[in-house]
Amino acid sequence: MTVIVREFRTSDAEDWVRVRRAALPFMVTTPEAVVSGLANAHPDKRSRLLVAEEDGEIIGTAEAGLAHESPTPGQASCNPHVHPERTGRGAGSLLLRTAEEYLALAGASEVYAWVLDTPRDRAFAERHGYAPSRPAHFMHLDLAGGTLPPRQELPPGVELRTAADFDHDPRPLFEADAETTADEPSDTPAQLSGYEEWLTEIWGNPAFDHRLTSVAMVDGEVAAFSVAECDGSGRYWSGMTGTRRAYRGRGLAKLAKNDSLHRARAAGYTDAFTGNDADNGPMLAINRWFGYEICASEVRHVRKLG
Repeated sequence: MTVIVREFRTSDAEDWVRVRRAALPFMVTTPEAVVSGLANAHPDKRSRLLVAEEDGEIIGTAEAGLAHESPTPGQASCNPHVHPERTGRGAGSLLLRTAEEYLALAGASEVYAWVLDTPRDRAFAERHGYAPSRPAHFMHLDLAGGTLPPRQELPPGVELRTAADFDHDPRPLFEADAETTADEPSDTPAQLSGYEEWLTEIWGNPAFDHRLTSVAMVDGEVAAFSVAECDGSGRYWSGMTGTRRAYRGRGLAKLAKNDSLHRARAAGYTDAFTGNDADNGPMLAINRWFGYEICASEVRHVRKLG
């Protein structure tokens, strides 16, 4: 039995999602989102998807690309995943080596990778020259059987809308997303600058549910928002929850996220997931207030190339 690594094809999308869901059951993705993400990736990202195949069966995946929105040049990312029932065949190492060679040719000087916080995965990263950088958590909320905080009375001047209300002109949401993304803790910080690219990559993402994404408005201005990404099978992911700088400290992110979660439960979604930087105490506290519990942890790792 021989493992090979090759370029992703559109026809691989179903298998890609099958492997990803097995390796990371707390992530939400769809075949349509995978295909759209690759097709609409910014050219400067040099995005590439790889699959590991054994006897015609896809057993592993990897996504690689440059952090083109980072102000620090040379940063890149690579995240290989192998189906948990197909480990030990060398697929992960082959995916990682192929991606690193590609990224080096694309101009990368350091590669970041998320690694599940398990002895096996940490050992894999160490063997391949990666050092831990920063921890994060995956969190889960039982929407079907749990209890959400009740909806609260809105403060004067505050109203709740959905992203669907901005379908005619999403620019105010782009501006809010750009501001909050710039302040998000990360070792590969991003600065969103292109509205047209945002429309294609984020607003047009097939997993982005405009009806379940909630927006808190203050005196007619976008103040906070909570993005919902869904896979159509009862799973909901909080893509981003943020508040613009001028409106922070007023509980508006809580209002938006609570509204989105209530909408998701009413729409039949049963499981909510989110990711949280382990050092982001305020957001951890907010998620615990909603009833989220840590279901897995991962650690960002980095390796210098060359």
